[in-house]
Amino acid sequence: MVYVTATPVLALRGVSKRFGAVQALTDVELEVHAGQVVALVGDNGAGKSTLVKTIAGVHPIDDGVIEWEGRPVAINKPHDAQELGVATVYQDLALCDNLDVVGNLYLGRELRSWGVLNEVEMERRARELLNTLSIRIPSVRIPIASLSGGQRQTVAIARSMLGEPRLVILDEPTAALGVEQTAQVLDLVERLRERGYAVILVSHNMEDVRAVADKVAVLRLGRNNGFFDVASTSQEDIISAITGATDNAVTRRAARNVEVKK
Repeated sequence: MVYVTATPVLALRGVSKRFGAVQALTDVELEVHAGQVVALVGDNGAGKSTLVKTIAGVHPIDDGVIEWEGRPVAINKPHDAQELGVATVYQDLALCDNLDVVGNLYLGRELRSWGVLNEVEMERRARELLNTLSIRIPSVRIPIASLSGGQRQTVAIARSMLGEPRLVILDEPTAALGVEQTAQVLDLVERLRERGYAVILVSHNMEDVRAVADKVAVLRLGRNNGFFDVASTSQEDIISAITGATDNAVTRRAARNVEVKK
């Protein structure tokens, strides 16, 4: 059983973001605890990518508060997020096909000894990291171009672990993957949770969400539209929140009647 901490690793309090005349996020709330997978879902244009990029430091927030382990923090650039312990794996993976697994894992953070690349130590650490995460790769010296989509995704996730993060953000990690490759990636997500990482999983696939997520946060038109416990919520309720089926004339009229009675 995974222990979930009382204080969230990351908490967003009333976060808003505007791009010129476009209000991308409005008063968004979100909490992610250690040992927990929170799925971030919503239709196209719901604000998922913008929210992820505010956490990653690509787009500084305009209003609201970001809390890290209970204290307010400022994330104004990617380096700020990395220093806190936020690792983000984007959908494009940013892997170099002409480099091997070791080269991709240590790209930009190469180990050197007396000014020379320490290939032996990087290979040893790469094997150790992959074994720790139970990632099966034919060889750490195989070119990335030779790996399957699922293996490439797991390598990208493993690379994010080198900075010893507390929070891992996965942006559509199973998009365009086959059934077996998807299972491989979802298994890795579960292992991250078991090891105490806080995980934000951005996905459109409800089967993937229900397979590994503990909580589901729904965004619609840049606002919160529901926060659900996966174990006790039907898929229909989550989809209704995503599509806005619950936000119609009938429900709005009922809500107004309740306010009047109060």
